[in-house]
Amino acid sequence: MPKPIDIPVPDLTGRRALVTGASDGIGLHIAERLARAGAEVVLPVRNQAKGHEAARRIRELAGAGTVEVASLDLSSQASVAAFTDDLLRDGRPVHLLVNNAGVMSPPTRQVTSDGHELQLGTNHLGHFALTLRLLPLLRDGRAQVTTQVSIAADQHSVNWDDPDWTHDYHPMKAYSSSKIAVGLFAMELHRRSDASDWGITSNLCHPGVSPTNLLAAQPDAGRAKDTAAVKAIRVMSRLGVLVGTPASAALPAVHAVTSPDARGGRLYGPRGFRHLRGLPAEQPVYSRLSAPEDGQRIWELSQRLTGVELPA
Repeated sequence: MPKPIDIPVPDLTGRRALVTGASDGIGLHIAERLARAGAEVVLPVRNQAKGHEAARRIRELAGAGTVEVASLDLSSQASVAAFTDDLLRDGRPVHLLVNNAGVMSPPTRQVTSDGHELQLGTNHLGHFALTLRLLPLLRDGRAQVTTQVSIAADQHSVNWDDPDWTHDYHPMKAYSSSKIAVGLFAMELHRRSDASDWGITSNLCHPGVSPTNLLAAQPDAGRAKDTAAVKAIRVMSRLGVLVGTPASAALPAVHAVTSPDARGGRLYGPRGFRHLRGLPAEQPVYSRLSAPEDGQRIWELSQRLTGVELPA
C-alpha cells in the first residue's frame, strides 16, 4: 500500500464551504479535509442516503466543523435553481466552492431532464448555473472557487457546432469537451471578477488518476459493469504504481481552494510522473483553457443553454 500523503491547510473556522460530488470518492476526501480544518461544509448531493452516510463519516474523521447535507442534481437546472434559492434565502456568505462533481464517458449518449448531453449538462452547465446563481453569496464571502478539470481537458476540443453531441457521439471526446468547457468558464470567471472587482478568486485543479467511481459500473448512465480501465487503476493504486489514491487525488483541490499561495487563473495538480499522482503543485494551464476569446464564447453559449444570467 502506498504511504498516505497530506498537506498543511489553514484554519477554516467560520468559513462556509460547498463541495459538489462529495458523497464518495475524491469529493468526499476534499470535504473531509476541509471539515478537519474547521470549515462548515455543505454536501449538495443527488443521493441523499449516500450524502448522509458521507456526512456521518466526515463527522467521525474530522472532529471539527459542521456538515450539512442538501439536495442537488447538477444534471437538472430546476434542481440547481431550487438548491441555490434555498441558500440565497438563508443569506449566509459562501467562502469556498469546489466544483468537483462529474460523470465520465457513458458508452451511449444520455440526456439530462433539460435535454442536454449528460456530461455537458452535469460537468459544465450544472456548475455554470450553480456558480452564477450563487454569485451574491460568493461575493459576500470573497470566495475562492476551485473547479475540477481533468487531464482529459488537455486533449480534443469543445464541440462548438454540436455541444450536445446530437450527431456522432463519442464518449471520451464528449467528456473532454465538457471538462474543457467548465475549465474555460472557471478561467473566464476569474477574468470577470478581476475586471468588475467581485472579490472572487477562481482557479483550476485536476486530480491526476486514481480509482474512483467515474469509470465504475453506473447502470443509470448506461454502464452495466466496471470498465477494464478502472480495474487496472485499482490494482495500480493498491500497489502504489503510477496512479494515486482518492485521498491523494483530493489534495490538488484542497490546495487550490485553501492555500494562501494558490492564485486565481492558475492550474494545480499532482507533481509526480506525468502529473498522475503526488503532492499538489502549480502546472501550466492547458492550452485549450487559456484563450480569453474561448472563455467569452463558452460563457455566452452557457447562458444561452441554461437561461442563467448574471444576478442584477
